[in-house]
Amino acid sequence: MRRSRAPLLVAALTVVGLLAAGALTACQPAGARGGDTSAASAGTTDPRIFPDAEIAPLVTTLPQRSVAAPPPMRLAHGLLPPTNRWFSGLVFGAGPQPVFPLPLSFGLTAGGFAFGLPSVTATAKTIAGGYDPAVTVDASSASAEVTAYDDVSATVSLHSRDGAAIGHVTIAEGSPLVSFTADADTTLTTSAGFSGAAGPAVATVGGTDYALVAPSGALDRSGRSIALHPGQAAVWFPVPRGASAARVAGAISGPLLGVGTGYSDGGGTATTRLSYRAAGGSTVFGALPAQRAPRSGADCSLGTYSTIYGTMTVCSGDTLEWSVPAVTPAGALDLGTLDTETKAAIVDQLRTDSATVGPLPSDTYFGGKALFRLANLLTIARQLGEDRIADGLRTRLATALAEWAQPARCASAPARCFVYDPAMRGVVGLTASFGSDQFNDHHFHYGYFLYAAGALATDDPSAVRRLAPVMNLLAADLATSGRSSYFPERRTFDPYTGHSWASGYSPFADGNNQESSSEAVNAWNGLALWATASSQPALAREAGWMLSAEVAAARALWTDADTSAFAGYAHSIVSLNWGGKRDYATWFSADPNAILGIQLIPMGPVSGYLKASGSRIGQNLAEAAPSGYGVPFGDYLLMYRALQGPAGLAAARAAAGSLPDSAIDDADSRTYLLAWLAARH
Repeated sequence: MRRSRAPLLVAALTVVGLLAAGALTACQPAGARGGDTSAASAGTTDPRIFPDAEIAPLVTTLPQRSVAAPPPMRLAHGLLPPTNRWFSGLVFGAGPQPVFPLPLSFGLTAGGFAFGLPSVTATAKTIAGGYDPAVTVDASSASAEVTAYDDVSATVSLHSRDGAAIGHVTIAEGSPLVSFTADADTTLTTSAGFSGAAGPAVATVGGTDYALVAPSGALDRSGRSIALHPGQAAVWFPVPRGASAARVAGAISGPLLGVGTGYSDGGGTATTRLSYRAAGGSTVFGALPAQRAPRSGADCSLGTYSTIYGTMTVCSGDTLEWSVPAVTPAGALDLGTLDTETKAAIVDQLRTDSATVGPLPSDTYFGGKALFRLANLLTIARQLGEDRIADGLRTRLATALAEWAQPARCASAPARCFVYDPAMRGVVGLTASFGSDQFNDHHFHYGYFLYAAGALATDDPSAVRRLAPVMNLLAADLATSGRSSYFPERRTFDPYTGHSWASGYSPFADGNNQESSSEAVNAWNGLALWATASSQPALAREAGWMLSAEVAAARALWTDADTSAFAGYAHSIVSLNWGGKRDYATWFSADPNAILGIQLIPMGPVSGYLKASGSRIGQNLAEAAPSGYGVPFGDYLLMYRALQGPAGLAAARAAAGSLPDSAIDDADSRTYLLAWLAARH
C-alpha cells in the first residue's frame, strides 16, 4: 500500500455539536496542503515517480514556451496549475465555475461561497444533477483562490479587499462536508436560518435539511450569523436520507483537512485507499455503487444521498477502500492458434496495409493514432513470422517516432515535436488538436505515443535509449507521483471516481468531463507497456492500478451503466460523463454509431474488458448500428459485436471482409481488424 500525505497538526477538539462546550477548531495554515507543488499536501510518496532529480535534466532539453496563452488563475503562488481536476473550474478562467464534490455542488460567490445537494432528474438523453446554491455563506470576501489541493480535495482561501486572509473552506469528493476555518476574527452570514435546541442546528431549504456544526455560542439568535475566532471552524452538511443530523454530527470530530491516496495490488485485484483527514481524526464520507463494498472497518449505516452516479452510502471513519479486478496490460493479440487459411488471409492483407502507409499527421492526436496503427502492424507481422515486412514496419515506426523524440526539435521545426510549458507546467505538442494546448485530452493523445514506443522497444530494445527522454516526459505529464516542481500529480486521473477528466481548464457550469473512456483505458495500457519496455517497475505498477480502475469505471459508468434508477433516460449507455450531469452525446457527432464508437476506440489488445454479460452488447449495438457496420467507427462496432458470444463472433467474421474502407478508423487497419477477430476464441 502506498500512502501519501504526512499527518497534519490539529488542535484538540472537544466539540461536535453547536451547543456543546468548547470550540470547533483546527490548526491548518492556508497552503499547508500543496506547498510548492500539488503533492506537497501528501508528504512523501513511496515510491516517488519522476522526482525532480530525474526529470529536471529532461525538461531542460525541451524548448520552453506556452503554445496557448495561459488563462487567468485563482491559484496561490507556488502551486502547480491543477488542470484536468474535478475542481479545475474554480481555478481557471475569467470567473469561477461551479464544481461537484459529490454528493454536493459548490460554487464561489461575490462575497463567499454556496453549496447544495443537487436534485437528480432525467430526460431521454441526460441525467442531470446541476449546481444548487441552496445555502449561501457570505464572508465579506473580495477575492478567492485555491491555496491547497490533493488528488481528491481542494481548499479555497477567502481574502478581504486589502488582501488579508479571512478563512479557508475545504471540500472533497465523497465528503458531504463543507468545512470553513477562520484565519481571522470572522462573521459569516448564511442565506438560510439554522436552528436547534440541542446538537447541530438545522435549516430546511428546498425540502433538504442542512446541518451546521459550530463552536458553542458562535451562532446568533437569528440563526444566520456565525462568529468565529482564528482557528475555529464551521462545518455544514446535508442530512442523509435515513439518518439524523445528530448521528452524522456525532461522527464528525472536526473540519475536513484533506485526503490522502494510496493503492496496492495483489490477489487479482487493484485496491484504492482514500484517507479522509479531519481535525480530531474522524469524519464521514460517501461510497458510490461503482466503488463496490467499502472496506477498512467503515460504518456505512449513516444513510444515503441520491447522485447522478447512483445512490451514495454514507460511512463514518477515516478510510474509504475498495478493490476492482486487476487488468493485465496487453500489447499483442493472441495469434498462436491460427489455422492456415486465416493466417494466409491476414498476411495477404498485411502486405497491402504495410505497403500503403502514407505521410503521418503532425498533431498529437491523429499523429499518435497513426503511430498506434503502425505499432500494431509491426507486432502482427513479427508474430506471424513475416520478418521482412516487420523489419520494414519497424524502420517506418522508428523513423516516425524519432522525429517526435528529438527533444530540441521544436526550436527549429514547426511540427511533430513537444515543448515544455513553464507557466502551466506540462508537455504540449506544438501542433495542437482538440485543445491539447489548453491541456485537454493529454492522456488520450500521449497514450497512443507510449503504446507505439512500447511496441517499438519490445521489438528493438535499443530503441529505449533513443526514445526515453521525450517518452518519459510524456509519461511524467500523465503519471508523476509525489512532490514535483514540473508536473502535477497524475494529471488527469481521479482516484475517487476511478476515471480521468479530459478538460484541462474545465470552463463549464457542469464541472469537468470525459467522453472516451476507452481512450483513457488505452492511455494507461500504453503507459504500462512503455514502463515495462523501459524497465520502470514503479511506473508500471502505478499504470496497472490506473488501468484497472479506469476499466472498472468505463464499464460501470459508460458502456455497461446501470441507469435503471433514472426514469426517463432512454439509452443503454452513457457516453459523456460530467461532474454535474451525464449525457448521451459526443463533442463531435450526434450519430449513435459515434456515440458508442467513441467508447470502443481504438480496440487495442487490452479491449477484451468490453465483453459484457447478457444482452448488453446487443442492446448497445441495436441503437448504434441498426443498418449495419458501414458507418464511421464501423470497424470498432464490428469488433464489439464479436464479444457477444460465438454467434456474435461468427457474424463479425462474416461481415469483416465486406466492410468498406471508409468504416475503418485511422488508428486501425483491416489487418488488425482481421487479426483481432481471429484472436477471439
